[in-house]
Amino acid sequence: MGSYVPNTSEEQQEMLREIGFDSFEALFSHIPREVRVKGGLKLPEGLCEMEVIGKMKEIAKQNVVFKHIFRGAGAYSHYIPSIVKSVVSKEEFLTSYTPYQAEISQGILQSIFEYQTMLCQLTGMDVSNASVYDGATAAAEAAAMCRDRKRSRVYLSATTHPQVTEVVKTYCFGSGAQVVMVPEKDGVTDADALRELMDGTAACFYVQQPNYYGNLEDCSLLGEITHEKGAKYIMGCNPISLALLPTPAECGADIAVGDGQPLGMPLSFGGPYLGFMTATSAMGRKLPGRIVGETKDVDGRRAYVLTLQAREQHIRREKASSNVCSNQAWCALTASVYMTAMGADGMAKAAGQCMSKAHYLRDVLKEAGLEPKHNCEFFHEFVTVSPEGGCTDSAHILRALESKGILGGLPLSDREILWCATEMNTREEMDELASAVREALHRECGQKEVCGS
Repeated sequence: MGSYVPNTSEEQQEMLREIGFDSFEALFSHIPREVRVKGGLKLPEGLCEMEVIGKMKEIAKQNVVFKHIFRGAGAYSHYIPSIVKSVVSKEEFLTSYTPYQAEISQGILQSIFEYQTMLCQLTGMDVSNASVYDGATAAAEAAAMCRDRKRSRVYLSATTHPQVTEVVKTYCFGSGAQVVMVPEKDGVTDADALRELMDGTAACFYVQQPNYYGNLEDCSLLGEITHEKGAKYIMGCNPISLALLPTPAECGADIAVGDGQPLGMPLSFGGPYLGFMTATSAMGRKLPGRIVGETKDVDGRRAYVLTLQAREQHIRREKASSNVCSNQAWCALTASVYMTAMGADGMAKAAGQCMSKAHYLRDVLKEAGLEPKHNCEFFHEFVTVSPEGGCTDSAHILRALESKGILGGLPLSDREILWCATEMNTREEMDELASAVREALHRECGQKEVCGS
């Protein structure tokens, strides 16, 4: 077997002699013997390449590949044009690192600049950073941008994705900020409750559009209430929906954030993704991470520079309110290539198909016996409630679908399921789903492997 250590035994001995040791035992002699590993790491014997490939294939067979997907809840199955992978797989992009030496990183700086430009066009905001780790992180960082000594309370809508809520609460716990949950009413944020709850200590209010249930919020009204209370307004956005819905800028948002996964990134077992962050010019200096700008060099040629790093660890670190020190540059590049390939018209068509197909799916599921929980407008997700019965609970329905190669919606409770449709779902697939649901609801399956009983 070969070795994963590139140095030969002779080279290792030479290095040891150079630093004054004759063996590795002598090099590590200062480490107490009682804490040293004894008898090796008990790892299995190494395998040759052919054996490794065979082993990985056996492991891969354990994955379940569904022919149809009707689940979203933060990670969505969209069509990705082939040009996206072709461009971002180029070695120049795969091997590039974060531009600490901006003057010799013109290519990566240009890609970030174009990403920021397109995000600003999509959201209507004035400035964008080079992205953070994911949408939940972006929401938490946005809340941190709004807090000061007098205003430290962060208000969150109860219709926010639960995982986003948990990340924001974690950030706030570490900084001693209080989180106030604004209740929902009929599937959307209770505007009256927001008006009553907010006071002079409110730093910001965060709402998702569409919200966790897929419903569309009255974001303009919520923004007006927030600003009346002297707080900042943060919108978490699905970027595909922005091709159809009013922009955060039109709704009066101070900061717009979200997860960029729908912009050309596959599901990929949950990542890596990117969190986009855009803001008004007034909030620009508080954005975490890097902001790339365009200028001219001494010869008058177009050039790109790191315009602002106001909250980096190495810049005014004693006043920093964030520890973000990197970004998802390759994922941001992926988003840029996707948006360029799709264009404004392509993204609008994809968004339109998402919305129309979701409405069709809701209708056929209602005919199959699943009642919509909310009576309000939605984008491409919605919640259904199953009827009372022996084999009508969410778990049974979803197991019945899985037996047919269909990944159903996300179970929210014993009777509630969050469904999703995108441009990837055909009418035939949705009809097949509805037929399978109808069968599961109206006939006792009698199959132990399906109902689990």
